[in-house]
Amino acid sequence: MTLETALLRRVAPELQRDSKRVIARLYLPGQEIKDDEISRADAVIERIMGMTDEEVFVTLAETVGRYGDRHRDIHTTWLENFGHVEHRLPRAVDVSVERRQLIGSYFTKEYAIEGAALFNPSICVHPDQTGLKPGELRFIMSARAVGEGHISSIEFRTGILTSREIQIDQPGQYLLTGKALHKTMTRDFLRISLAELKDVTPAIGVFNLLPEVFDARLLESAIATVEKDELTHESTREIIKDIKWIFSCNYRVDFPHDRPLSERILFPTAVDESQGMEDARFTAFVEEDGNLTYYATYTAYDGSHVKPHLIHTSDFQTFDITRLVGPAAKNKGMAIFPRKIMGKYFALSRWDRESISVAKSLDTKIWGDAIEICIPEQPWEFIQMGNCGPPIETPEGWLVITHGVGPMREYGIGAVLLDLNDPTIVLATLSQPLLTANEDERDGYTPNVVYSCGALIHEQTLILPYGYSDEAIRFALVDLPELMNRVRTCL
Repeated sequence: MTLETALLRRVAPELQRDSKRVIARLYLPGQEIKDDEISRADAVIERIMGMTDEEVFVTLAETVGRYGDRHRDIHTTWLENFGHVEHRLPRAVDVSVERRQLIGSYFTKEYAIEGAALFNPSICVHPDQTGLKPGELRFIMSARAVGEGHISSIEFRTGILTSREIQIDQPGQYLLTGKALHKTMTRDFLRISLAELKDVTPAIGVFNLLPEVFDARLLESAIATVEKDELTHESTREIIKDIKWIFSCNYRVDFPHDRPLSERILFPTAVDESQGMEDARFTAFVEEDGNLTYYATYTAYDGSHVKPHLIHTSDFQTFDITRLVGPAAKNKGMAIFPRKIMGKYFALSRWDRESISVAKSLDTKIWGDAIEICIPEQPWEFIQMGNCGPPIETPEGWLVITHGVGPMREYGIGAVLLDLNDPTIVLATLSQPLLTANEDERDGYTPNVVYSCGALIHEQTLILPYGYSDEAIRFALVDLPELMNRVRTCL
């Protein structure tokens, strides 16, 4: 039994996956060695280099004709991807721009980011609230898109809502993944990150050569100095690989300012997210000076392990990505509170895989021990429970939308109320779920699932986007006063 008939109503629209939403990404044919010890990439380039100028011109024109209108600037993409294989050409060879583009096209493929699924949305207030009618609110919604190979990326939609209806803007046609750049890192963060993996003693030589804050150039210089030492132990060389890996997991992605947000795709870049950036939980964070910025946690998946990462942006044009560390930064489902409490950052954590805990941080990157606050107690959450997005501040307390998993791995969405001044104190927990999959939501890629990564409150209404059965995204409107009345009965 759920409370949805009294509290909640489903409203349009519904967002279905669209296999026409494609990005152009690097494609490297399998590097298995043939009998003549030439890789497939070398063989492909050799064949293209053997074409006459006329054959190059005709083939390039045909390729442009088929793909030019599916991407905003496919020629630039081809040239960029040519750059990834250019080293395979003899140094003395002069290659025309047209032949470079054609070679690049052979090492490019289209990837349908929503080809398999679109689900698990998170919603937050848009930084631009100009030009709206009374009672309207502009929002940003992130979603988890899944394509070939079950690789997850993060995409965005925008729209306007009132307390009674939701309008989604038409998404842009030409998708891009932005430019990834290295960021700076602190020596302490690197040390703590390494300590989670192994003994850091062999890395002392590198640490001693690094300033407190360093960039890629300084890191490479320190590593090169250590590696020149013929007495460097194998353990040091191994830990240097880990240092490079950790540094690569902290990066920045920048998008052109003139591209709409719905065309910007956060696609896996670092090794530890190579198989997916999953379930981003965005929150509009109010800084101590009153300025608004945005944080989101997501699950980085490398095919074997999961690790929470953090996104920080002020404009949804530049995104800083950071690998989180510390005892609470484990498993899935971290979510940042929308402001500091007692001068510290707070987050929900599910470090033990089945319960909800609260953790603190001084810098949003290093998270200490988590304090358990909610464990599975109701039959509909006996398998596990977790949050469905960042806490929402109300006069009564922090409202946390939760999820629970029960018999037959059926998911339900519930609610918990935490104390405003001390979020480790649970004021109330709904004993029944607000929402479970109805009959037309039960079937999909993952049956019987309803799941959200973030909601918001507008004019006494809780706006709750949710994915169902990993199939599509729907919206529910929850009467906030009535929800609080139900919560108060549980006090």
